[in-house]
Amino acid sequence: MDKINFKADNLLYKCLFAVVLLFLIALTILVSVDIANKIRQGQYIGQNIENKSTITVSGEGEIYSKPDLALIDFSVRTEDKTVSGAMNTNSSKMNGVIEAMKKEGINKKDLKTTSFNIYPQYEYVKSKETEQIYPYGKRVLVGYDVNQSLEVKIRDLSKVGQIIQKATDSGANEVSNIRFTIENKDELKKQAREQAIKEAKSKAKDLASQLGVKLVKIIGFSENANQPVYYNRNIAKGAAGSESNETPQIETGENKIVVDVSIVYEIN
Repeated sequence: MDKINFKADNLLYKCLFAVVLLFLIALTILVSVDIANKIRQGQYIGQNIENKSTITVSGEGEIYSKPDLALIDFSVRTEDKTVSGAMNTNSSKMNGVIEAMKKEGINKKDLKTTSFNIYPQYEYVKSKETEQIYPYGKRVLVGYDVNQSLEVKIRDLSKVGQIIQKATDSGANEVSNIRFTIENKDELKKQAREQAIKEAKSKAKDLASQLGVKLVKIIGFSENANQPVYYNRNIAKGAAGSESNETPQIETGENKIVVDVSIVYEIN
């Protein structure tokens, strides 16, 4: 009976030893393969795995379109000896401008205050000690300057001159930064992009023919969509602040949407 137990235990130990040995062999192989892979990867750090022959071509697309939105900044500037006096007068005038805009059909969402500033006003007088003015004289506070600006979006471009006239009649004493733009430029950019890609592909075919190579596939692409370029810049006749009551004549001109693309081809 003891001999049988001994043989069984011996067989069990041999099996366990064989399993452990196989595990160690497998582990050694995995570690060796991993080390070899890392060494191989390290050889390519900072290098291209495969050098490919390429050509790069560019194309430009241009779309002209009439603007459909005007943006104008109207400002009211008031000077007074006291802050409260300057603010009250300025606020009254600006509120009048805002109400005039609403009466002209401007939606509340298209009216936005872009700045509100209060500045002290100083004068330099002669000093009794030196009888000289600044920088050796005395600085004296003489009042305050309050300035508020309102950005107005005008969707009916036929009313631009009329709205400028109404704003100045209502108290705005500064008109600036008139811009004409296109509210939804995505479709125009899409058209310009199509033109640019078509031009770039045509250049690539011509260049490949001249070089005696074959275009394989596109492996790179980049795009640059420029801001709209304005033409026929605004012309205002009877500008704000003049004594003429003639309504300003504003020319909207055209906008140009430009998209530049660059395409990289693999060649052989």
